[in-house]
Amino acid sequence: VQLQASGGGLVQAGGALRLSCAASGFTFDDYVIAWFRQAPGKEREGVSCISGSISSSRGRLYYADSVKGRFTISSDSAKNTVYLQMNNPKPEDTAIYYCAAPGLYVDGVCPSGAHEYELWGQGTQVTVSS
Repeated sequence: VQLQASGGGLVQAGGALRLSCAASGFTFDDYVIAWFRQAPGKEREGVSCISGSISSSRGRLYYADSVKGRFTISSDSAKNTVYLQMNNPKPEDTAIYYCAAPGLYVDGVCPSGAHEYELWGQGTQVTVSS
């Protein structure tokens, strides 16, 4: 069971970048996948989260205020992959981005604390130049 993040790189402010988080070892029946980021000298912070359920057509989405209107999270159950589309990135978005899954699925709720996530991808570096 693992998550693999990819898609990071160098992007100019105002450009676009798409991160991917591929899950293996489990399927997207009932799932919560979140993106966190950590900049040098700063704590890891939640960026976005998506949840879904095989028994319900409704999913949940969460965005940090700092990325609302610029980032979009989505999932492809057939590919077991979650995406983070980063539009109009800013230099302050520069960080290592991690995808993560919590230890427990509870009604599709996205836990807010990083300590509530047990499975982590390896991280992908995003650098936004001004």
